[in-house]
Amino acid sequence: MSSYFNDSEDDRCYEGTGEAAVEIRRARTHLFFLANRLFQRDSRTLGLLGANLMANETNVGGTVDVTLYRWAGSWGPFKVKIPCGECSLTSDIIKDTLENELASVPARVETREWLSEWWRPLVRGGWHAPIVLVEGKVVSQGHALNRGLFTEAVIDAHARRTPASGNRMFGKETCPHCKRAKTYLEEAGLDYEYHDVVKDPQALYEMLARVKPIIGPKTPVTVPQIWIDGDYVGGADRLGEILNRDVEPNPDRGQCSLSPSAAQAG
Repeated sequence: MSSYFNDSEDDRCYEGTGEAAVEIRRARTHLFFLANRLFQRDSRTLGLLGANLMANETNVGGTVDVTLYRWAGSWGPFKVKIPCGECSLTSDIIKDTLENELASVPARVETREWLSEWWRPLVRGGWHAPIVLVEGKVVSQGHALNRGLFTEAVIDAHARRTPASGNRMFGKETCPHCKRAKTYLEEAGLDYEYHDVVKDPQALYEMLARVKPIIGPKTPVTVPQIWIDGDYVGGADRLGEILNRDVEPNPDRGQCSLSPSAAQAG
């Protein structure tokens, strides 16, 4: 049996290109391959099991659940002896991202041992540790976590389960329609939060997560995107109509992403 699995408490990490390191990587790859074959062969059964697990673990609050399955644990006669560097790195990335880019998003992180519960991530398509799930969906596996993808997944999950509030506008600096919408809001005496989706990736992720379910997956998202008192407005033309502003026809201006003709075309 490979030295990668052992009942010893020795947690030395074999690195490099020596025989021990090669044997470790071969054993790990073999186990991941077996798990993937099981997933492919019994995907229907595992899918039903996954549905039951998700039903029992549904999060009904505003907190986003993040789960990390690290290369650790035991199953039957097998026990992981060698720690996983990429698992440790992924854990650090999750912690630092939640403390910085995602500081305003309530999140709960749980770290589990992959080998002890390998079937739980497997039913969701995760078989290669480190595995990161956000609200039960695999966002990364088999390598260190991509910080941007993780940020997008958490913001998307949070935006979809929490309603928009207040007066908010998502736009970009070079957009003439955004400048027009700002003028409408300011002349109407409405305070609002402005988010630049070019300079602020988190704002872009939130805008997409909130707008796409409204306009549909095939309709392009344009800016500005505006909410008044938490209610979705759309673009500058629609905002002008709501505020009783005269909007001069301009064929070069294009359409709001939620204008009737654009929505029908989508």
